[in-house]
Amino acid sequence: MEIEEIKRLVETKKFTVLKNKLQGMNSADISEILDELEDKESVIIVFRLLPKEKAGMTFSHMESDMRQKLIQDLTDAELKGVLDELFMDDTVDLIEEMPSNVVKRILKLVNKEDRNTINELLKYPEDSAGSIMTTEFIDLKENMTAEQALKRIRKIGTDSETIYTCYVLTEKRILKGIINIKDILIAPKEKLIKELMETNIISANTLEDQEEVAKKFDKYDFYALPVVDNESRLVGIITVDDAINVLQDEAQEDFEKMAAITPTEEGYFETSVWKHAKNRIVWLLILMLSAAITGNILAQYEAAFAVAPLLVAFIPMIMGTGGNCGSQSSTLIIRGLATDEIKLKDIFRVIWKEIRVAFIVGVALAIVNAIRVIIQYRDIQLAAVLGITLIVTTIISKVLGCVLPMLAKRLKLDPAIMAAPLITTLVDVCSILVYFQVATSIMGL
Repeated sequence: MEIEEIKRLVETKKFTVLKNKLQGMNSADISEILDELEDKESVIIVFRLLPKEKAGMTFSHMESDMRQKLIQDLTDAELKGVLDELFMDDTVDLIEEMPSNVVKRILKLVNKEDRNTINELLKYPEDSAGSIMTTEFIDLKENMTAEQALKRIRKIGTDSETIYTCYVLTEKRILKGIINIKDILIAPKEKLIKELMETNIISANTLEDQEEVAKKFDKYDFYALPVVDNESRLVGIITVDDAINVLQDEAQEDFEKMAAITPTEEGYFETSVWKHAKNRIVWLLILMLSAAITGNILAQYEAAFAVAPLLVAFIPMIMGTGGNCGSQSSTLIIRGLATDEIKLKDIFRVIWKEIRVAFIVGVALAIVNAIRVIIQYRDIQLAAVLGITLIVTTIISKVLGCVLPMLAKRLKLDPAIMAAPLITTLVDVCSILVYFQVATSIMGL
């Protein structure tokens, strides 16, 4: 449904038609429409026309600022209805996003048991598995029959985030096995759960990093992953939608670091101009001041410029080529480290491979540039200087591009900080040093 049609139906007060149309739409699509509606009153009208369950799902898909505005306009009864439809992990995410006055109102509307659960989940460190898990899952006992298990699933399934995977627990809630609902449905009624369950369990610890947890979904094609404490007791599960959100957030954070921007959890439009400037200026200052080293090096070769002023014309090409080569390598290595394709133990294999790649690339660049210089300037000596410089610079750049991200990983830092801006600055210094050392040696400057 077009946003203009929504506006038209609201303006003409054809609420019955609008309500029927909204019932056939996906919650995620409705949330996008609400985010785009400029009129605050129209947002409230559309939201109030949604069925209770769909309203909760739509609310969970909304942007943070829109949710805050909506909360302020909903009555306590309406807000409680929305909160009742949210799963526990979505409620915790909401509380973490909202200002304190809104949080107080939310906590006042949830029951005591849920409030205690929320407080427990909020105690887990940020970016840990415990911070993104939900406590709403289906638990079974191993001495249940398939028929008894199905009865329990029907009883508690509506309050569980997923029914596709069920968890077999002991009386002390220790995780003993996992079973897919398909296996329960097709099993004979009298078949015991312990005979059907999978005991080779892959789980996450509550304190495990959420990015590592998300990688398990990619590796094992899970729909849900159990989260256990240090005593192997099941305390929650993480579903695939939460894992996707983690991967998206981590990718965005890496992109921001690779662009020398301090990461932020807020969206582009949600972040103020001053905060945008603050997030960018620190790295820009560091890179600007570090570039002064390049200027000092150039100043030391003023005599060479006087004898061969044509050398200056090729400085941007040398520096640009080095920076581009370093960026290529660092991007591939950062991606490889993120996907676990490259391990720290592979550093010497990676360096050797990048040296060979750099040599081939450097020779190709040197040949093409030599042909250009000879045709344009008829100077074989200059062509040799540039050719050797390009080969050496390419090798240095690609080695730096692969070593620095792996060094950052070894130091428990995010490899993304060793991306284009920082590597380009370092490569600029190296390329200028190489360029004038080669030039002074060959040209006798």
